[in-house]
Amino acid sequence: METLSFPRYNIAEIVVHIRNKLLTGADGKNLSKSDFLPNPKPEVLYMIYMRALQLVYGVRLEHFYMMPVNIEVMYPHIMEGFLPVSNLFFHLDSFMPICRVNDFEIADILYPKANRTSRFLSGIINFIHFRETCLEKYEEFLLQNKSSVDKIQQLSNAHQEALMKLEKLNSVPVEEQEEFKQLKDDIQELQHLLNQDFRQKTTLLQERYTKMKSDFSEKTKHVNELKLSVVSLKEVQDSLKSKIVDSPEKLKNYKEKMKDTVQKLRSAREEVMEKYDIYRDSVDCLPSCQLEVQLYQKKSQDLADNREKLSSILKESLNLEGQIDSDSSELKKLKTEENSLIRLMTLKKERLATMQFKINKKQEDVKQYKRTMIEYDRLQCGGRGCHQEKLSAKLSKQLCFLYLSVWLSIIYLFIFILNSCFYFHNFQ
Repeated sequence: METLSFPRYNIAEIVVHIRNKLLTGADGKNLSKSDFLPNPKPEVLYMIYMRALQLVYGVRLEHFYMMPVNIEVMYPHIMEGFLPVSNLFFHLDSFMPICRVNDFEIADILYPKANRTSRFLSGIINFIHFRETCLEKYEEFLLQNKSSVDKIQQLSNAHQEALMKLEKLNSVPVEEQEEFKQLKDDIQELQHLLNQDFRQKTTLLQERYTKMKSDFSEKTKHVNELKLSVVSLKEVQDSLKSKIVDSPEKLKNYKEKMKDTVQKLRSAREEVMEKYDIYRDSVDCLPSCQLEVQLYQKKSQDLADNREKLSSILKESLNLEGQIDSDSSELKKLKTEENSLIRLMTLKKERLATMQFKINKKQEDVKQYKRTMIEYDRLQCGGRGCHQEKLSAKLSKQLCFLYLSVWLSIIYLFIFILNSCFYFHNFQ
């Protein structure tokens, strides 16, 4: 029994697997190696075995403390203390062979040993792992089955709809039945005409075939007769050849002549073959030569086009050079004009500055004069107030005329500068 189909775990691995798979909560936290070594604790093993049976078979905890219904016992109260152990052994006796453990005994529950217990627990843990993988595959199969059933339902619905559409298409409406009947009669009539025409054509073809067959038999008969006549003529020729007697000298001369003629024919044939080879090579080279000639013609045409383009480009370049020379001379003139305008603008600005300075000075003088006149009038009598008002009105008019002349000169200078700049930028 040492060569089993499941791995043997040590006590630490068994504790970890039991905490992860079987016992949860406080029972799993309280589980330790001391529960299995040196001697396993029976109450811990009871709890582990019961939890495994609950997980695999769905056995509830109260079932372990119930008397089996199919067994008659005279005094059931005697078995109350031993009933959980017997029920546990009864379930484990059918469960352990599934886990590939075939030597499980009731002594392994009452008086457990460390090595056997570790082997039993290893088998149970291995089966639980196997059960989980099988459950995952089963769930995948269930999902696939569900999707397949949905697809089948959809396809059946589509099939039913298609059948209904087909039935609708095959059925003829009441308003179209007369037209359908008329079309059906026309089709039958056309079918009858086609069959009749086909029969006539087949009879004609059969007659032509029989006629051609008879002609062929007559021609074969005539050919056979001709073959017989040829055979008879060959026999007559052979008999006549045997009767012909020629002199050996004539035959020799004739053979020499024939040899000479054959030699001449061979030489002529060789010359003709040489000429034929030369002509064939020239004919083979003709397509490539034609392609080269076409290529050279195309290149010459391209060169002529390029020459024309070059001449046009040269003319355009000469025209552009002339334009560039004229534009450069005009640019020089404009630059000189620009310099003169800049100088003129600086002079105007200087004049404007001097005029502004004079205006400011005159304003200050007028203001000073007004203040002096106001002081003078204040000192004089009240009758001189009219003279002061007239004088102030006259001075204000003079100032207005002066401002107007200055602003007109400024506007004229600004318009002149704008026109010169606009002309210069347009030329550029």
